[in-house]
Amino acid sequence: MDIKSLLDQPHKLPNVPAVTQKLIASFSDEDVSFKQIAEQITADPALSAKLLRLANSAYFHLSRTIGTVDEALQMLGFVMVRNLVLGNGMSHAFRNTKGMYLQQFWLYNLYTASSSRWLASRVGVNSDLVFTVGLMHGLGQLQLHVAAPDAVLPLDKALPVLDAGRAALEKDKLGFHNGAVAAELAQMWNFPEPIVEALRRVPDPLASPDYSDAAACVHMGTWVARNAISKASEDQILASYPLEVAQKLGASWEMVAKEMPPVSELSAGLEGMLA
Repeated sequence: MDIKSLLDQPHKLPNVPAVTQKLIASFSDEDVSFKQIAEQITADPALSAKLLRLANSAYFHLSRTIGTVDEALQMLGFVMVRNLVLGNGMSHAFRNTKGMYLQQFWLYNLYTASSSRWLASRVGVNSDLVFTVGLMHGLGQLQLHVAAPDAVLPLDKALPVLDAGRAALEKDKLGFHNGAVAAELAQMWNFPEPIVEALRRVPDPLASPDYSDAAACVHMGTWVARNAISKASEDQILASYPLEVAQKLGASWEMVAKEMPPVSELSAGLEGMLA
């Protein structure tokens, strides 16, 4: 089995909503029209309601109520709205994935995106790009379960999907890991190259000479999210700390383990984005 075979099955590829496809295209469109995007979101009542609910959540600490999609775009900014809709679209596209505890999986992705975004802002990395990569970094795992369930079943029995050693096991048994699959999906959907390459490197940011700060931030975010989901003890947190990645990124233990707010606080109100 190779990555091409995972993606060369049209009936097993995710059905990405039209508005999400338009927002993906906007990554490379400098002349994207806020009005066009607002009209497309508004045309989907369920998506509009979800976006407005999120815009008025505690996460954004806004001083007034947001009542329209246009206001959401103006107050939150196009990039954040795009990320919110992108996350919603991806969770919708993979909503029937078998063999996955999807509620936990998407919460893990949200925790990863939120914590890595906070970290990126502290070390001078593009936090919007990092949030996007954090949200999408697990898509390869989903595609593996959709397109090759028989191949991943033995892996699931050996190690949980969210285990820190899962990517290495995939690399050993399959010849590639879920990060490479996520990158190929992103490339197929015409995401910008920095996002594609960051996704490819998230499982092991130091393995390639083409180091990516964004991948390193998200790698650290996976550590934070994994500890939060598993309710890890202090000893487990310390033992699993990705020291070399943190050092390369310039993130101290004090910053990551002491100064970072609880991940539930960093993502408060955004859970509805992936429901």
